[in-house]
Amino acid sequence: MADVTSPEYDAIVIGAGFSGLAMLHHLREIGQRTIVLEAGGGVGGTWYWNTYPGARTDSEFYYYSFSFSEEVRNEWVWTERYPSQPEVLRYLEFLASRLGLNKDIRLNTRVERAEYDESTRKWTVTTDSGDTLTATYLISGMGVLAEPNLPDIPGASSFAGELYHTARWPRDREVDLRGKRVGVIGLGASGVQIVPVVAEVAGELVVFQRTPNYVVASSNYTVDDEWMARVRKEYPENFKRAREHIFAVPFESPRHGAKELDPGERERIFEEKWREGGFHFMLETFSDLATDEESNHHASEFIRKKIRETVKDPETAELLCPKDYPFNGKRPPGGHGYYEAYNRDNVRLVDIREHGIDEITPDGVRVGGVHHELDVLIFATGFDAMTGTLTAIDIVGRDGVVLRDKWSDGLKTNLGLGVHGFPNFFMILGPQTPYANLPVAIQEGVQWIAGALKYARDNGITELESTKDAEEEWAAQVAEAGSATIMAKGVDANAWFIGANVPGKPIEFNVYMGGADDYFKRCDDVAAGGYRQFLGSDR
Repeated sequence: MADVTSPEYDAIVIGAGFSGLAMLHHLREIGQRTIVLEAGGGVGGTWYWNTYPGARTDSEFYYYSFSFSEEVRNEWVWTERYPSQPEVLRYLEFLASRLGLNKDIRLNTRVERAEYDESTRKWTVTTDSGDTLTATYLISGMGVLAEPNLPDIPGASSFAGELYHTARWPRDREVDLRGKRVGVIGLGASGVQIVPVVAEVAGELVVFQRTPNYVVASSNYTVDDEWMARVRKEYPENFKRAREHIFAVPFESPRHGAKELDPGERERIFEEKWREGGFHFMLETFSDLATDEESNHHASEFIRKKIRETVKDPETAELLCPKDYPFNGKRPPGGHGYYEAYNRDNVRLVDIREHGIDEITPDGVRVGGVHHELDVLIFATGFDAMTGTLTAIDIVGRDGVVLRDKWSDGLKTNLGLGVHGFPNFFMILGPQTPYANLPVAIQEGVQWIAGALKYARDNGITELESTKDAEEEWAAQVAEAGSATIMAKGVDANAWFIGANVPGKPIEFNVYMGGADDYFKRCDDVAAGGYRQFLGSDR
């Protein structure tokens, strides 16, 4: 057990969400004296901060959770197929309590700087209170969707009404939107989730849309005792299946391409998986939706047909139909009544793709010379994904090089786990890790890191550092894998996984598109080979 008041540790972990909690548990197992530093007032990470109305997972409960703790698996009870934010947060709080993690977590502590001392081979971490702590290892568990993307819109600071960002929704009070004129800017996953919920209470809801999304229907329902009991028995097998899947989910991989089947059979499969909902449509229909333009076109057309069938006003339906990029060109969110919300009399869609927003005024938003009066304005503009949390603080490696500067001309990591020039620094879900279901990828990542640290200790290795050659090779692999997919068109959709949603951010793949299964095997091979690619021999 660590003393949270001590300044010296074996490992410092930043962040107490899924990643940080799992990392702390596994580091304890190998006897590492560890402290977790968390900026929030409680554990949960993304699920602590994102309390906006409608926030929930796009993944089903049985694979949006960990398998490593038998106690947690057997005692925790999920209640919804797609858990809401409060339920996910309660799960993480239960995990921390049941495994006794809280005593090694320091809350309300924001890291401002971390610097490696080559003479002592230690990391020194400085917090917002001015405290300094040292450790052999520094591990980022800050998350991939945690640093808000704040849009630069003229006049934003002049708005006199209530102004919110979904990623920083007030935690200390209830936001009352009943009867108010509400505007929403941004239609990624958070925007898609908040729109139908706000529509039910707002006097008027104006949705400002730049890029329409392919929103896949998601049918939510209660988890009964029988289902929960079956899942408990299947947790280990489900995790094994997820580990062997391209997206790290326990799904069956389709055997046929969409263009291989006749139109009637293709339509039947699309319809079946549309009813099943969520990622089942993306991952269990056809094998080539992410790689073949013709097959992808069939999926895109099917979703556009569903939009036109659902939204009663033809003009609104056409605005909601993505036409400039393919399905999967932007991460498709699950919809819980999203398209149906536009059939309400109090909901209006305003297209800003061609001309953008003229300005935000003290009492509304002006688009194309038309002023929309608002009492409340909500930014659902997402995150500076994958790199934002890592570049928001000063992480200083060898020779005074700051991580954000190293990445200014392009991302370079070794498997998204380590960086050349930054010894004994590791990232959980770092940039260039796989585009996949996150809890499974997190569990794999923290167990790999714990294994690497144990190997170093057992073999007298004082520094683990990616070789330069290894990160160069991995950068090339990430680019090659991404270019072979439909996701390469993500720039047309302002997709976060390619960096296109943040003005000025380099356009490049921030994630590995070659499959989670392939990625996990690569990590296994590195471990089996004695971590040679992390022994810094070419520095």
